[in-house]
Amino acid sequence: MTDKPYVEIRNLRRVFDVSKPWLNRVLEGGERQFLKAVDGVSFHIERGETFALVGESGSGKSTVARMVVGLMPPTEGEVFIDNVPMVGRTASSERQRLRRRIQMIFQDPYASLNPRWRVSDIIAEPIRAFHLLGSERDIRSRVDELLSLVGLHAADGMKFPHEFSGGQRQRIAIARALASNAEFIVCDEPTSALDVSVQAQILNLMRDLQDRLGLTYLFISHNLAVVRHMASRIGVMYLGRIVEISGGHELFARPRHPYTRMLLDAVPDMEMSGRQRVPISGEIPNPINPPTGCTFNPRCPLANERCRREVPLLTDGVACHAVHEGRLQSSVAA
Repeated sequence: MTDKPYVEIRNLRRVFDVSKPWLNRVLEGGERQFLKAVDGVSFHIERGETFALVGESGSGKSTVARMVVGLMPPTEGEVFIDNVPMVGRTASSERQRLRRRIQMIFQDPYASLNPRWRVSDIIAEPIRAFHLLGSERDIRSRVDELLSLVGLHAADGMKFPHEFSGGQRQRIAIARALASNAEFIVCDEPTSALDVSVQAQILNLMRDLQDRLGLTYLFISHNLAVVRHMASRIGVMYLGRIVEISGGHELFARPRHPYTRMLLDAVPDMEMSGRQRVPISGEIPNPINPPTGCTFNPRCPLANERCRREVPLLTDGVACHAVHEGRLQSSVAA
């Protein structure tokens, strides 16, 4: 047994070169430009828990997800899954054994499914790729079992993806993720393309599967209402950095960072508590030319000269000079 977390992310960075071609720069006199999509992100996920990354579009959440599963190499940083380093000179056999336990569920279920394949072949692909079962009879039996597990019928395996609704397609995507006996699943906005009523069904299915199979989730979302239902811990991202990490209940009861409070104020108050809300102002700055100091300072009502000059460190779960200096006291949300 080990006391290390199941997933550990250390100082993850991803920089994209978005410069014009060399000849254009020479003729037009331009300079090279770099976009910091992810800048020094660190967090961990315990086995069997759901850790969520939330933030507006462009905050770097999906880039983190792709680096964690290996779809995109990081510029810097380390990724450990079950104590196996996923970045650097790791033996290919060790990584290969681990990769079948890592799967991803994408935002658009239709785009992530091969439209020319029958559903049974889509779900069976990981089984065949990782040589998990020998005979076709065993594979078909496993596919039928997975379809039943996600709330579909075995006969649905003979259909094509276009014959299903959006929620049913996402169930197929979940079944495919489970086909390789996955333990860690990265969910990149898995319900944002679905109707609200269908979202609840998919979220409940994912929680039931987590309880039954002991799954570990990294859940990416911009919807705090969804995150509240799913996550045991939440990291709030803004312009490539994590500005606050907290337990799920604590984040909603006592948001500390001004950006977190702004996001929560955008969630409809279904209980009509009458709590005063501050509307979201401004937009995420251009990541190619971000503000100096705290990147949230142009939108923050509490920003001072230090905020414009010095980048706040993530200390005690929050990266905010106003919180560290006591200028923003934690308050209990209604």
